[in-house]
Amino acid sequence: MSGAALGLEIVFVFFLALFLLHRYGDFKKQHRLVIIATLLAWYLCFLIVFILPLDVSTTIYNRCKLAVNSSPAESNGSYVTLAPSKQKCFKPWSYIPNGIMPIFWRVVYWTSQFLTWILLPFMQSYARSGGFSITGKIKTALIENAIYYGTYLLIFGAFLIYVAVNPNFNLQWNQLQTIGIAAANTWGLFLLVLLLGYGLVEIPRSHWNGAKRGYLLMKTYFKAAKLMTEKADAEENLEDIMEEVRKVSESIKYNHPLRKCVDTILKKCPTEYQERMGRNMDDYEDFDERQNSYPSEKNLVKLHKQVIYSVQRHRRTQVQWQILLEQAFYLEDVAKNETSATRQFVHTFHSQEPENKIIQYFYTPTVEWYWECLLRPWFYRVLAVVLATFSVIVVWSECTFFSTKPVLSLFAVFIQLAEKTYNYIYIEMACFLTIFFLSICVYSTVFRIRVFNYYYLASHHQTDAYSLLFSGMLFCRLTPPLCLNFLGLTHMDSTISHKNTQPTAYTSIMGSMRVLTFIADGFYIYYPMLVVILCIATYFSLGTRCLNLLGFQQFMGDSEMTSDLIDEGKELIKREKRKRQRQEEGENRRREWKERYGNRDDSTRNRVVHTDQKESSFSETTTNRPLSKYTRSNGRTERDRIELLQDAEPLDFNADSINDDPLELDSGR
Repeated sequence: MSGAALGLEIVFVFFLALFLLHRYGDFKKQHRLVIIATLLAWYLCFLIVFILPLDVSTTIYNRCKLAVNSSPAESNGSYVTLAPSKQKCFKPWSYIPNGIMPIFWRVVYWTSQFLTWILLPFMQSYARSGGFSITGKIKTALIENAIYYGTYLLIFGAFLIYVAVNPNFNLQWNQLQTIGIAAANTWGLFLLVLLLGYGLVEIPRSHWNGAKRGYLLMKTYFKAAKLMTEKADAEENLEDIMEEVRKVSESIKYNHPLRKCVDTILKKCPTEYQERMGRNMDDYEDFDERQNSYPSEKNLVKLHKQVIYSVQRHRRTQVQWQILLEQAFYLEDVAKNETSATRQFVHTFHSQEPENKIIQYFYTPTVEWYWECLLRPWFYRVLAVVLATFSVIVVWSECTFFSTKPVLSLFAVFIQLAEKTYNYIYIEMACFLTIFFLSICVYSTVFRIRVFNYYYLASHHQTDAYSLLFSGMLFCRLTPPLCLNFLGLTHMDSTISHKNTQPTAYTSIMGSMRVLTFIADGFYIYYPMLVVILCIATYFSLGTRCLNLLGFQQFMGDSEMTSDLIDEGKELIKREKRKRQRQEEGENRRREWKERYGNRDDSTRNRVVHTDQKESSFSETTTNRPLSKYTRSNGRTERDRIELLQDAEPLDFNADSINDDPLELDSGR
């Protein structure tokens, strides 16, 4: 049973990482190495979060054994706080034997560091490269990462010189290793506090606002207006890039040495553009006999990179637009059904995807109405209050975890109370909930942030390779300092508790931070207090207001620009809704026509065709050709008229007013 818990968590975390990666990545289109590297990075980071509570309970049991087996003098000296009896010192259900956890943490930690500092940055440059060969992509990746690697070597060299010049230190391999770990954790802690301060406020607030139907609908309209602008920009950009590709394809003929590069670019283009641009095989004239200026291979590499980016962006905006439309339609349905007397949820449009029969059996329209219109808002409010309480506890503990006498960190108080009774289930649950909440606050911010169009995690398989690899880098850099911060909050780190007790296996791998006292006693203790300032700034939306002033439109209720975008998005949703209604009505009419007159129509058409054949054969044997020609055209006109009547669609009289300006109607209409 001792190793069963570890094995189960290893398997569970793997499928959790695989599920999340399948939601954001595309296993069919993206390179296998990108998928494997990102999956490994996410898996290792999630694994650290899930396994650390087992390390804490195992460490508490080992401390108990040492206290019991030690002499009274040793118990009063080294283990002052641990004086249990033999009856209280029992093995936890999830106990991991000695020697396993240090090896496990060493493999996990150094593998994640190798990924985040060496492999993933190289793969990022490789994935964004527009080279046509593996050698060319590797060369481009090495050149782009030369500055990147040089910067970190310079930082590491500065730490190394500081320790070497200080006469109090004798450089050894363990101390050198600790310096490298300290440098990586310092960078990670700097970013961790920024993301944590945002998540501690934004997560409870988003759930509280999730109970407001009007707020969600207005925000959806706002997103629709912004996404339509981005969608139009992506389409325009794709058209420009495809025009350049067409010119290059026409200038570089089949016998040009760079024609293979052009064919590679054409394969990355959408299908409709490939059909338009197809290879021009009619002109077999040698390329060197025509005095034209041909693009160089370097220009083709740049064009290849632009094609990959523009196609990915265009596909992503198209999918996001459809998802946003479904969300807007559903929120409008919820607003309409709130006043329903029948208490049954009625959808305006049927779901385009087939529903599961089991879910459809239990999740009836009545159950859906009670959940969406009554229970869900209250559930979100209660959840927001619980999350806000956790956030307050985290902020308080971040500001007071350095105090050991008295112990002010609430997480440390909870763990120490459970440690006295050796309630290992409670210890593991408290540790798991604490580190899980911290991870949610940090990781959810990583999933939400967007750095222009270079880094953006989009769900429904729309995230590009560069963003996936970048997220893996961030996770690997944020998780180790997150775990150290958690151990500091619970006083399981001897550097914080100032007790000569057995450290956790994770802390022993990190080494003693006493090698760099200004980091151990200064930065690691006082820098997390900045989370208070960041939480206040997030609560008053200072970052959102600054972005709004810089021209990046953000959703703000008291902004005039936000109101204009909401009105624009509302009109866009209305147009798309009318278009969807016309499409469904046309499909219903065609379906009814086929059900009623399908056989009769087929027989009518067969008779018309048979009559036409007779008339055409008769016209060939007669001399009155104008008459036969007129007869055939008349029959063809009748057939066209029948088909037009089948496909006809009614005019739209569902507009808000009769005096709508026709120029404002949808272009497709």
